[in-house]
Formats: sequence, structure tokens, C-alpha cells
Amino acid sequence: MSLPRSVRTTAGPSRGIDRPAVRLYSRVGLFYGLAIAIPWALWTAASLVSRAGQGTAARWVTSGLGLAGLASPMLTAAALIRRDPRLRRDVIGRMTAPRGTALAWAAVAIALMPIALLAATAVSVACGGSTEQFELNRHSAVMIGTIPGWVTITLAPLLEELAWHGYGTDALTARWSLWRTTWAFTVFWALWHAPLAGIRGSYQAEVTDTGPLAGANFLLSLLLFTILMNWLYYRCGRSIWIAVLFHLCANVGNELFRTSPGTKVIQTLILVPVCIWVLWHDRALFLTRPETQ
Repeated sequence: MSLPRSVRTTAGPSRGIDRPAVRLYSRVGLFYGLAIAIPWALWTAASLVSRAGQGTAARWVTSGLGLAGLASPMLTAAALIRRDPRLRRDVIGRMTAPRGTALAWAAVAIALMPIALLAATAVSVACGGSTEQFELNRHSAVMIGTIPGWVTITLAPLLEELAWHGYGTDALTARWSLWRTTWAFTVFWALWHAPLAGIRGSYQAEVTDTGPLAGANFLLSLLLFTILMNWLYYRCGRSIWIAVLFHLCANVGNELFRTSPGTKVIQTLILVPVCIWVLWHDRALFLTRPETQ
């Protein structure tokens, strides 16, 4: 993988994490405790309602509980940030004038996951897979209650990243290296998604119904996705919008085409060497411990 010249020159591998700013995000236990307890409670209730019946009232209740669970980590982050004027200034600065977000970095965030998916589809077709995988998927199968699939696919990246990269990632990186942070967040994110598997119509339910290989691939893809997203986030001066953009393009790309579950496994395998390159190229960024930077 070769990055554009402007990316290489704008932020070389020696650029580190803004530790004084990151250390402001100190309520790690409170944030992660609420960010998993509240969605779990709401999504468990949504799962019970969605499995009990598919009437109009049940679908609306499922939708409300699903959206409330999705928004609760963002609201938790907002409540913690609101209480500290230093955090408010930091977040406003990162959302209105992020440092280091060159257009070339935005291009990487937009194109990386869709290109990996198209490459995986080409490999699948070359090995005998259906050419229909290149056709547009006009109707997403993902649907929580009354909420159309494309709404959740596009809304989730915004609500999630305002929480994960508005507060959560920095709270972990203030204590650990970025490598350890990435692993810890991957475990948390996997647990956070777990109750969604019980909600009829959700993407996680679809993955569970597909089989164990799809489930294992989803977990591995979470780790690779977190490596790439955290890399872009800190390379772009902790820009929340670059994380939103990367997450959004990954979601839309994976639902835009009629991709088979096997092709998504190939996409994950393609991303493995990309992540290895990122970790080696930016090993100082990932491996430097807070007390030594």
C-alpha cells in the first residue's frame, strides 16, 4: 500500500499523540460502564419485543429502544464533556478545526474499505463466485423495527464516533499505548454489539444466522477496523470527523453491493497485510507508552 505524497509529508511516522489533551479524558470507568450497561438494557428489551411479535406497535417499540441504545454512548460522552470546560474546548476544536486533516487523508478514509471490498469481490468472482456481487443492493436487508436499513447504516457511524472518538478512545489512550487501547476497545466493541444479535432484522442477527465463520470474521474485522480507524484518527490530529467518515464509508460500502458472506471473509484477509503495514510503519505511534512519550 502506497500513500499519497501529501499524506507522507503532512504526517510522518514520528508524529505522536497529544498526551496533555488526551489526559483530560479521565472518567474511563464511568464512560465505559454506562456505554455498555445502558445499550445492553435497552437492546435486551428490544430483542424480547422483536421476538415476541411483529405487529406495528412492537416494531415501533423495537425502533425506539434500538435508537435509544445506539445514542446512549454519545449522550454519556456529551454529559461528561459538558461538565468540564477544558473538554468542551478540546472537542469543539477537534470538530470545527481539526489539525492535520489533509484532503489526502480524507481520501484514504473514504476509499480504503470500499477498495478492499471491490478487490475481495474480484477475487471471489475469479474463484467462481457470482458476478451479481458487483450489482447494487437497492434494498438493504438490515432493518430494526420500522427503521430502514440505510438509515441505521448511515446514522450509526455519526452517533458512535461522537462517543468512541469524542471521549472513549482518548480515555483509554491516556492510560495505555495505542496498541493496547486498540485491543481493549475491540473487546468492548464486540461486547457492545452482542445484544444486537437478538434483535430481529439487525445486521448482527444476520451475521449470527449466517453461521460461525461469519461470526468469527466479524470479530476479526472489528480488530482490523479499529487499528485502521485509530491510526487515521491520531494521524489527523484527533479529528472526530475522519473517524466518522471512515466508519460511514465502510458501512455504506458493505451494504452498497450484493456481497456474499464469503467475500467479506476475503475482504478481511486483504486487510490483514494492510494493518501489518500500518503497525510497522507507525510502530512508534502504536507502541509508545504514555509515561515515555
